[in-house]
Amino acid sequence: MIAYLDMPSGISGDIFLGCLVDAGWPVEELRATVDALKLPPDLWTVQQERVMRGPLAATLLDVRTTEGDAHRHLSDIVAILDAAALPRVVTERAAAVFRRLARAEASVHGTSVEAVHFHEVGALDAIIDIVGVCAGLDGLGITRLYASALPLGEGWTHSSHGPIPLPAPATLALLAEVGASTRPAPGPGELVTPTGAALAAELAEFRQPPMRLRRIGLGAGRKEFDWPNVARLWLGEAEGATGPKGLLTASALVVLETNIDDMNPELYAAASKALFAAGARDVWLTPIQMKKDRPGVQLSVLGPAAQEAVLTRVLLTETTTLGVRAQPVTRYEADRTTTTVDTAYGPVQVKVKVMDGTPLGAKPEYDACVRLAQAHGVPVRVVLEAAQAAAHYFVTAPAVE
Repeated sequence: MIAYLDMPSGISGDIFLGCLVDAGWPVEELRATVDALKLPPDLWTVQQERVMRGPLAATLLDVRTTEGDAHRHLSDIVAILDAAALPRVVTERAAAVFRRLARAEASVHGTSVEAVHFHEVGALDAIIDIVGVCAGLDGLGITRLYASALPLGEGWTHSSHGPIPLPAPATLALLAEVGASTRPAPGPGELVTPTGAALAAELAEFRQPPMRLRRIGLGAGRKEFDWPNVARLWLGEAEGATGPKGLLTASALVVLETNIDDMNPELYAAASKALFAAGARDVWLTPIQMKKDRPGVQLSVLGPAAQEAVLTRVLLTETTTLGVRAQPVTRYEADRTTTTVDTAYGPVQVKVKVMDGTPLGAKPEYDACVRLAQAHGVPVRVVLEAAQAAAHYFVTAPAVE
């Protein structure tokens, strides 16, 4: 399934969450996601409310925390994510969003990523928003997200650093890094928050895809303006971009490659991590023979076409190479969704492969199996085998009328 984030009145973390819940992601799943972060339960609440914004009915997600002023570093937030009992895809996406925020803040304040103090975007409500959005996209089976141009309003706002002009400097830095599309806002004020900008910049491609619509989710902002303060999430299947027999969704990607023969092998892991954080779908190494009979390595990256410039910059920055080759490719993708199966060791989330509406296979989340194996003192393979058996039954069991 693909989705298009339509932002006529901008975007923030809670508006994005409202879109996901309105589109069918249960608010109970959001609360379970927050529970999995192992945050003190007396510090947060999540409430869902049906509201009117002008003539439009939408879902308002009210995330409240009782935490005082928070001054977290990126490492503090990554530690929270690493300890969370969540699927790896969720924590990796959330960590990538926070790394993008850290780069923007470092650029704005003239410091390093490691030294950045997250203020507003490091508070618990921002952590809940970002992790919740990543979990909601995964829970709805959205494999590709697109986004409209962002409306940027003028004016001033208050921050922990004092008054700052709008759009907020971090917001502009986030959007500039990915070359995001923008347009004039319908009025003054902060319509795009740094959290909203980071989510869109990290997770979305800024174009409207041809698609077959299935449902729409409307998320409401807390403020009321002279226009409906909503964002809309369109969900459906890709139209006009299908593979063999019309069963597979086609994605426009790019392959970046470079040949290296003079780099410390220890640095490839760091380069790979930086590439994944910048949006790469896959990174791999191939041993090659280079000129002057030198053994070398071909470093290859697969990523969204919209991220070509960002990924190229990472390759040039994180490796010793002087040049990068790029070629567009098309990847055909089966639909994916997630479900939870019960085992003797506890529930395990599995990813289900779907083609033409029919489940064809399922794979348990490895990290969840590791946690259950550690909790029960059994080998990981035992939990994996139990989860795989339950997943196989889910796929092959006849439908109940």
